[in-house]
Amino acid sequence: MYKVWNFISDYSILLLVGAAAALLWANLDPHGYHHFIEFPIWFNSWIGIDIQSWTLAYGDAALHYQVGDVEKVMTFHYLVNDMLMALFFAIAAKEVWEAVILKNGSLRGRKAASPLIATAGGMVGPIVVYLGLALLLGSDTYDAVARGWAVPTATDIAFSYLVGRIVFGAGHPAVRFLLLLAIADDAGGLIILAIFYPTAELAPVWLLLSFGVAVLVYLGFNFLPRRLDRGEQARPNSTWIRKYLGPWPYVIAGIVSWFGFAQSGIHPALGLLPVVPAIPHADRAFGIFSRAERYLTDLLNVMEHALRYPVDIVLLLFGLANAGVEFSAIGEPTWLVVAGLLFGKPIGIFLFGWIAAKPLGLGLPAGMRIVDLVVVGFVAAIGFTVALFVAAVAFEPGPVQDAAKMGALFSFAAAGIAILVGRLFRVEKQKG
Repeated sequence: MYKVWNFISDYSILLLVGAAAALLWANLDPHGYHHFIEFPIWFNSWIGIDIQSWTLAYGDAALHYQVGDVEKVMTFHYLVNDMLMALFFAIAAKEVWEAVILKNGSLRGRKAASPLIATAGGMVGPIVVYLGLALLLGSDTYDAVARGWAVPTATDIAFSYLVGRIVFGAGHPAVRFLLLLAIADDAGGLIILAIFYPTAELAPVWLLLSFGVAVLVYLGFNFLPRRLDRGEQARPNSTWIRKYLGPWPYVIAGIVSWFGFAQSGIHPALGLLPVVPAIPHADRAFGIFSRAERYLTDLLNVMEHALRYPVDIVLLLFGLANAGVEFSAIGEPTWLVVAGLLFGKPIGIFLFGWIAAKPLGLGLPAGMRIVDLVVVGFVAAIGFTVALFVAAVAFEPGPVQDAAKMGALFSFAAAGIAILVGRLFRVEKQKG
């Protein structure tokens, strides 16, 4: 088995450093922290948050800025969450795309059926628990928190994979099952963000710009050169484009696509997704975090690995911009998110996984037991990165959003529970 990138370690450490710094700062100097994340970088009329919303959030300090006749302001928070995080979601989309499109993709055929069905359970379970408990708490609570139903559906791929290896060992089939589930969960999360959490009034006509530029760059710099190179082993046209243009046509297309998403009302962090399938890719994939993929020379993998360290920095900034929650913010939304993740995830994954394996006869990977589904469910309950992101999108800044974010942070408890449950169910670690 190919070794895992030494981080997942780098990814986790930087993200955790940013989150820890934000927590400390927000609790020692909440006024200074919130002014930092809402700091205005660029006043304009094209991209950013509405100037009225920013003025309200920034308070009296907004009066010191002579902004003129503008409608938008790009803040530090907008720069990180709406612009830079597009790189993170592009990498996630690359893994999902390869898993679906390649002949040996992990989300193709019968082998993916059980993890996909379990993934559905891992999304339905948290929603049912979250909304069900909210209803029990009364209509006022339900009305206040209902929009956050998607927060506990998230699974943090890197952290879950790391904990899964600790619990099961690198060679256990449950680890691959978990990874397929996490990738599919991310795909579902992207769909949820696009459909249920628009950032403004929808103007879908702008998506024609995003998808149109993706089609144009695919035809002009991918499909047509390969078509002209048919029968020529040297592939002169494709080679010329790769040598002299490199990734730039796709970079430019990505910027245009992002702008289209930003204007359409769909969250702009998803703005690079249409361009990812247009980039030339390998005919095989070794899987996310695989060291072997570093040696693939197709443009898609080259671009992904070029983004590795920039995305590490983006995640550091993401933790800093989103995890700054005062401990006094802990409230009902916190416990609803925690309950959705720590109860809804394991129950949903076990129930749907059992239905797939037994009544539907799809089975589980050789060497994986039914009870392992419970352990996988607790590992997958680590929401963190995506849960923080969805909480920031689902709620307006304020007490409810802060409380939901705290629930996302508390989901780290699932790691310790997963280790304990693994021992209780006598999981035998298998070396890779």
